[in-house]
Amino acid sequence: MAVTGTRVPSLPAHPDGRAAEVLASGLLQELSHAFGGPFHFLLPERFDANLAAFRAVLAEAGVAGRVYYAKKANKAAVWVERCAAGGAGVDVSGAGELREALAHGVRGEDIVVTGPAKDTNLLRVAVLQGALIAVDSVEELDHLVALALGPDLALAPGEAARPARVLLRRLPPTQPHSRFGLGNGELAVALRRCAEAGDAVRMEGFSFHLTGYAVQPRADLAGQLVTLCRAARALGLAADRISVGGGFAVDYAAAEDWRGFLAEQRPEHYHAERSFTAADFYPYHSPVAGAGALRAVLAATPAGHAHSLGRLLREAGIALLAEPGRALLDRAGSTVFRVRGVKDRDGYGVLTVDGTSLSLSEQWFNSEYLPDPVLLTPAGPAAGPAAYAACVGGASCLEGDMVTWRKVPFPARPAVGDLLVYPNTAGYQMDSNESPFHELPLPPKVVLDHPPPDAATRRPRWRLDRHATAAR
Repeated sequence: MAVTGTRVPSLPAHPDGRAAEVLASGLLQELSHAFGGPFHFLLPERFDANLAAFRAVLAEAGVAGRVYYAKKANKAAVWVERCAAGGAGVDVSGAGELREALAHGVRGEDIVVTGPAKDTNLLRVAVLQGALIAVDSVEELDHLVALALGPDLALAPGEAARPARVLLRRLPPTQPHSRFGLGNGELAVALRRCAEAGDAVRMEGFSFHLTGYAVQPRADLAGQLVTLCRAARALGLAADRISVGGGFAVDYAAAEDWRGFLAEQRPEHYHAERSFTAADFYPYHSPVAGAGALRAVLAATPAGHAHSLGRLLREAGIALLAEPGRALLDRAGSTVFRVRGVKDRDGYGVLTVDGTSLSLSEQWFNSEYLPDPVLLTPAGPAAGPAAYAACVGGASCLEGDMVTWRKVPFPARPAVGDLLVYPNTAGYQMDSNESPFHELPLPPKVVLDHPPPDAATRRPRWRLDRHATAAR
């Protein structure tokens, strides 16, 4: 198969036995028929396994700590329910996410609120529920202190409110143009305000928001936070924990496939000769990923220190908080579209599916979700050598509504009614950009559970996710 004289590059996702079982079960075809549009399926046992892996890393390192699920990565209720059942925390950035976490069983003290410029209502509920609040500016801290000292937080006549639990967010010195965090002068002011607030505020430590996935910069900044905790303790503050946030990469594809794709891909491999560079893409292969990335951060020696971050934390009696989102959702779900039309062009095809690019949110970043979709026919997943290259367009009337600009090498020419299953989309892809544009319904999320041991069939059982918007 050739396109303008060149081979179309492929990027297969890592083999996934559980997903393969789902694709072979026949269930997805029935769900597509039932919903009449695209949908996402979720695998909660994968979330549990990823969470356990992060916790195991902390235990191996002998470091006290806590894992918080970054809720923004996926709105489904099932992830929060798994956190509640397993005693994990949840990272929220607004009142809606806080409300959802509480409604699905997460205790207030197991929630960290990290969004910027938090309004009064959000801060009030966070304090009343005992949530940990990452403060992003001196103004926000002043607002919080005034609220904590005010009379409207009393739980009952004569009963004092809980202290406001606070982390001070550090502006990364290596990313001085970040809009998140406090610089050196602001931190000094904030520490003084926390000390002056007395029992109204419990200053528990520091946090940061660092762009990228590199290990050493995280370890370096975490080492700085350990030093800051020691300085804060000298002021009489608790300062017994630090948060390194998220930024734990997911490894979607094999190293050889990723290198080959980047070396081969050119504008002629995309519809309308759309041009991308390697810098435009998520790093779909990462040799250090998920819980392994946390292990590497703890093993690294921060700049200016003589020992590993893990040892620094143990010796200082400081707990480490982590807020992974995508990494907890690795292989925990996929997205399914039905083919509505197939149009042959000069050297490639143009598929139209029954949804839009708004349900595969990498387009939000002017990028492309690259792992190859699986062609699922009535007979099962298509297999074999590449036989037909096609891009994938959405059902809207917009020229730019492309689910996949890339000309994907399929084993066969897709037919109307076939399904395209995009693998491993639970992390950020499913709902970051969703919209009922063209009056199209939002794709439902379907939770797939293993059948009971005594079931007559090994086919997965399914249920709709209980997120508040699922039935709209």
